[in-house]
Amino acid sequence: MISYKFRIYPSKTIEAKLNEQLELCRWLYNRLLEEVNKARREGRKITWRDTQALIVKIKQEKPELKNVYSKVLQMVNHQLWSNIKGLNELRKKGKKVGWLRYKTSPNSFKTLNFNQSGFRIDFKRRKLVLSKVGEITIELHRPIEGKIKGVIIKRTKRGKWFAIVQAEVEPEPLPPTGRAIAIDLGIQNFCVDSDGLAFENPKFIDKTLEKIKRVQKQLSRKQKGSKRREKVRLRLAKLYEKLENQRNDFLHKLSRYYVNNYDVICVEDLDIRDMVENGNSSTLNRHIHDSAWYKFLSLLAYKAERAGRWVLRIKPANTSKRCARCGYVMENLTLKDRWFVCPICGWEADRDYNASLNILDVGLGRSRTPVEREPLLLIIPYRKVIEGQVLSVKREAPLRKRGGSSRFPTSQ
Repeated sequence: MISYKFRIYPSKTIEAKLNEQLELCRWLYNRLLEEVNKARREGRKITWRDTQALIVKIKQEKPELKNVYSKVLQMVNHQLWSNIKGLNELRKKGKKVGWLRYKTSPNSFKTLNFNQSGFRIDFKRRKLVLSKVGEITIELHRPIEGKIKGVIIKRTKRGKWFAIVQAEVEPEPLPPTGRAIAIDLGIQNFCVDSDGLAFENPKFIDKTLEKIKRVQKQLSRKQKGSKRREKVRLRLAKLYEKLENQRNDFLHKLSRYYVNNYDVICVEDLDIRDMVENGNSSTLNRHIHDSAWYKFLSLLAYKAERAGRWVLRIKPANTSKRCARCGYVMENLTLKDRWFVCPICGWEADRDYNASLNILDVGLGRSRTPVEREPLLLIIPYRKVIEGQVLSVKREAPLRKRGGSSRFPTSQ
């Protein structure tokens, strides 16, 4: 299943309908959550099927719900239980999490999910027809492959509308390359791989942070409900939207590079939530969030699946502390130690590169990497990824013997 995102342009009448339906879905979500919490307090077991059956009774309680397509209401229940499942999984892992919160603020429900039915796309007229909504102009900027299974209508914080078309497509395996690689994710560099390439971390948040803080300060000074406050809110939403678009563009292109060039991709199975909770610096936590590793790994996985590639998730235990040559574990290695020097065999390498070799060993089931010389990392500027030049990058960094310079060359 792949998703296509298209901009849609509802008329004022249709937009009013969409906003009304979103608010009704928010109300239903909270009403169903209330039933779940009530059952929990009373010690009763309640399931997805129970709340699904309740929707029919709730429609009598609130007749306005009949203005929303029935499948959309069912998907509200699906979303509720997906959220409950996510919290339960965290609880099983020993995380301290509370119970699911109500969506109290207006406009907090942002999607209408037309799953399997209730929609039609008129490709000639470029119109999206939604049951109990009407016709909406859709900007079909690219062809849709496969069989369309659903349409999700989404409203952004800036008030823009999008249709996310979900289509079922057959896998399109890429020609085999006979190559495997491991990726070590980081902050200084977004990732370092076992071929000796280090992709610069763009750190988009650092380039926008001062503007965001300034606009947030302006927003706090405006009176709630005023037109001036709404104007500043939209300006802030625009900054966040630009930040998200930059990040997504970088992640899509970098994940495409790896899927196109390698049959097997080994990555760390990171507990990102735990890293943030145990982080000793707000700057570090901000950069972890900004790096969006989880999204990168998700993009890597779905692209690899369609291309007939393998993504192997490896537990990161001691991958940074273990010598890639002899296997000795340096227990006293800290985050500040960026250069790995093995006291047993004398192997020297960039810390993240050493980790990537260990990840590759675990992924391929090898005992250790047969290395005698280590490459200088070739730093790839993030702009090369954005401009698409990374697809043609070749490893040309020099190999050096132990004891040489630790400076890294940069791809120009």
